[in-house]
Amino acid sequence: MSIQVVALNKKASFQYELKEKFQAGLVLLGSEVKSLRKGACQLKDSYISFIKEEAFLQKAHISPYKKARGGGHEPERKRKLLLNKAELKRIRGLIEQKKMSCVPTKIYFQKSRAKLEIALALGKSRYDKRQSLKKKQAEREMERALKR
Repeated sequence: MSIQVVALNKKASFQYELKEKFQAGLVLLGSEVKSLRKGACQLKDSYISFIKEEAFLQKAHISPYKKARGGGHEPERKRKLLLNKAELKRIRGLIEQKKMSCVPTKIYFQKSRAKLEIALALGKSRYDKRQSLKKKQAEREMERALKR
């Protein structure tokens, strides 16, 4: 399987403790696919919302494709996620019962199909965020020391 990563949401792993990950397809317009192939996407402030029995990706910025007819697409429109009923039911149940959040972590192409990796996550407190920064710094220092 060849996977071509388009965009990562690094902020999600800092702000949340990622528990369980799912792979979802995306319903996109042609100009959005062209923009994704160029890498013109940001997942920084995006989130997953549920409307009726369907999941949607919101506030994900996919820049308009310049050569598209009619100006292309709206950059931050709602995009439907393609998940099966069992996954939708599981994700929605965990969000409602355990007060978890559903955040997008990365968008990529797998066998020429645009996919979105979403994760169920618990919010980190300030203390947890500081601890993860300290841990990262310690790992960097150890790597630097080993290189010397």
